[in-house]
Amino acid sequence: MEQGLIEYNPKKKKNRFLRHYQLFLLIVPALIFVFIFNYLPMYGIVIAFQDFSPVDDILSPNANWIGFANFTRFFNDYRFATLFKNTFLLCIYGFLVGFPLPIIVALLLNSLKSKKMSERLQTIFYAPHFISLVVLVGMLYLFFGEYGLVNNLLTYLNLNKYSFFLEPDAFRPLYILSSNWQDFGWSSIIYLAALSGVDPQLHEAAIMDGASRLKRILHIDLPAIFPTISVLLILSIGNLMSVGYEKVILMQTTANSSVSEIIATYVYKIGFVGSGEYGYATAIGLFNSVINVVLLIIANILARKFSNNSLW
Repeated sequence: MEQGLIEYNPKKKKNRFLRHYQLFLLIVPALIFVFIFNYLPMYGIVIAFQDFSPVDDILSPNANWIGFANFTRFFNDYRFATLFKNTFLLCIYGFLVGFPLPIIVALLLNSLKSKKMSERLQTIFYAPHFISLVVLVGMLYLFFGEYGLVNNLLTYLNLNKYSFFLEPDAFRPLYILSSNWQDFGWSSIIYLAALSGVDPQLHEAAIMDGASRLKRILHIDLPAIFPTISVLLILSIGNLMSVGYEKVILMQTTANSSVSEIIATYVYKIGFVGSGEYGYATAIGLFNSVINVVLLIIANILARKFSNNSLW
């Protein structure tokens, strides 16, 4: 055998599996959970191509198959452009604010000299993640509602009140900033974990060479977590058009519906409110998912082209 080539030994691979079988058994419950709740229900997307009724057998040849009629109906709907625009703007603004924020927070926390202060700040930043959406929106009403703290202060200062939940221009900033306040600390955990693997000797050598803290962050810490950033960036782009309907529904009012009506809320209303057009709602949701898949593939191709970090 030529020097430098590694011989493939299946017995060695099998022995390694047998030696560490306990570790592989640990992921079995997670695999079962994902299969049951993520993959098994996927057969239900066929109702996007049917005029579905709850009493129908969706896999039966006798089902009312209508092809792409549900998709055509959505594309021809006068609300299509508005729904797509509202969803895209809400997601892209949230991405532009929410993706770099955990990176910045992780770098700043890691650079603190006092580890006790860093741990306390981490606890403070993590805490909002465990607040439920209902409680969070309730807090927003307490602060920014018509009779909330902010408007009471404006009244005290003899200034005009501002209807945060009635003005369309206030919906996106309020939604995006509150969402990022809730999640930026939790999202920074993975970057802090990556930073913990940085060799301290690199910082010691940089300090001896006279590098400032900012230069050490830029030239040591940031390159160290760049692979992690790349992978999470790809995943974030692949999930760009995914925004849940729950918080939007809670914050939605008749006055701000022109900007708060998104694809997810429209699917919820079509599928579960009123006539319950399940096939039509599934088609809209499937269209949204296809966009995410396309964005994921494009992001992965670009990452593979311009760097060595990609999902596949």
